[in-house]
Amino acid sequence: MSDDGRQGLTIIAFIGSVFSPYYAWSADKNPFAHCAMNVVLYGDRTRFAMTERGAGSLSRSRHHIAIGPSAMEWDGTALTVRIDERGAPLPHRIRGTVRLEPRGFTPGPFHLDPGGRHRWWPMAPSSRVEVAFDRPDLRWTGSGYFDTNDGDEPLASAFTRWTWCRADLPDGAAILYDVRHRGGGGQNLSLRFAHDGSRREIRPPLAAALPATSFWRMPRETRSDDGRSRVLTTFEDTPFYSRSLLASTLGGEPVRAVHESLSLDRFRNPLVQLMLPFRMPRPYQG
Repeated sequence: MSDDGRQGLTIIAFIGSVFSPYYAWSADKNPFAHCAMNVVLYGDRTRFAMTERGAGSLSRSRHHIAIGPSAMEWDGTALTVRIDERGAPLPHRIRGTVRLEPRGFTPGPFHLDPGGRHRWWPMAPSSRVEVAFDRPDLRWTGSGYFDTNDGDEPLASAFTRWTWCRADLPDGAAILYDVRHRGGGGQNLSLRFAHDGSRREIRPPLAAALPATSFWRMPRETRSDDGRSRVLTTFEDTPFYSRSLLASTLGGEPVRAVHESLSLDRFRNPLVQLMLPFRMPRPYQG
């Protein structure tokens, strides 16, 4: 999120794209055959790209991953992301560079399910970001966050839904991650990290209701110190997923929190699966 709150950016490198209909329909379930660099711009120049590519478009090493024409590289100090994608369903070009510099790193991953088959590591919850795009023309600096996820089965096999939110605090960041397990029950993580990645105590916030999204009526909920929260902006309103900016209170501080809500029951709907290729094209690869 930019320092002035007007611009936002999300970049996700997928190997075995968890939201890919092609991956779900494939016979061999080879994750390396279903890769994508998902890029989303919010604010003055909204863009979305998530082109799926096969194993021949993937290159990776310990410090580098490239998917098609886009790549991420770690140099020991910063993560540099070079983007060259084309949007969908509108084919706008998205080309530029993002540099993310972590202030510190957290110790390791969390298990999101009882069997330990799904892992999430909020690796660098407090980072600085520099954004420089020429397509569209866009320059800004702001706060950032870097995490990793991996799993041994489809998300919908383990979860029915989840909500996640992150907010900057004066001394670091707060993250809430609430998951509902398909077998019943769930897990609510309330985390607070200092700038250097060390974990600090946080009082578990109270449940706070949020309105459903206006178009697809995606349910949203969160938690806050006083059980109240307000939607400032809805960035994404899709049949199974929403991303929003909230005004809330966490760790005793008024915050602007980036919030995500995901319904995996909606995602599994056959009609939703048929809609996905319009946002997630896959060029023919013979």
